[in-house]
Formats: sequence, C-alpha cells, structure tokens
Amino acid sequence: MSVSDKHGPEFDKNKLGTLEYNIDSHENAHIVVDYNKCAKCPHQNCVWGCPVQCYTLVDLKQNILFQFEDCVECGTCFLLCDQDSVKWSNPRGTFGVKYNYG
Repeated sequence: MSVSDKHGPEFDKNKLGTLEYNIDSHENAHIVVDYNKCAKCPHQNCVWGCPVQCYTLVDLKQNILFQFEDCVECGTCFLLCDQDSVKWSNPRGTFGVKYNYG
C-alpha cells in the first residue's frame, strides 16, 4: 500500500462509482467541519484516517478541505478527531449513501 502526502493511504475512487447518493441540503449536512479548529490541529487524523479520502491538505499551512461527495458515512473522521472539529450525525431518512447490498 502506498501513501500520498495529501491523503494518506492510496485508494481507488473508481470503486465508489457503483454507489448511489441522495445528497441533502447544506443546512442538513451529516458532517460539519469547524475549519478554525482544524487549522490548529497538529496531526490531521481525518486526512490520514478517512478510508475514501474526503479530507485533503490544501496548502503548506496544513489547511484541510472536506469534500462530502464520496463520504460513505463510516464515522471514522469523527472518531479520530481529537480537536472536536468534526460534528457527525446520521443522515436524515432517505438521504445519504445507498449501498449496493443493504
């Protein structure tokens, strides 16, 4: 397994192509990231821990960008964040990822 300097472990995003999503409005997002707290984080666990690379380091100041489009709702970012930067909840009914096998 190789490691990227922006994402952590390499992952083939083409494998996500078979998943379907019903995206909710930004007001009802199931993940909310506090970028001010992220800016003070010394280790960026969300970047290295997200299995589908939804978090990216965007510059030398270690600023983070969260892209919700490929999120598989595993909650890893919430569990790994020790800065209280990530708020995670289950998506509203009928919204979120639709898994192929349930």
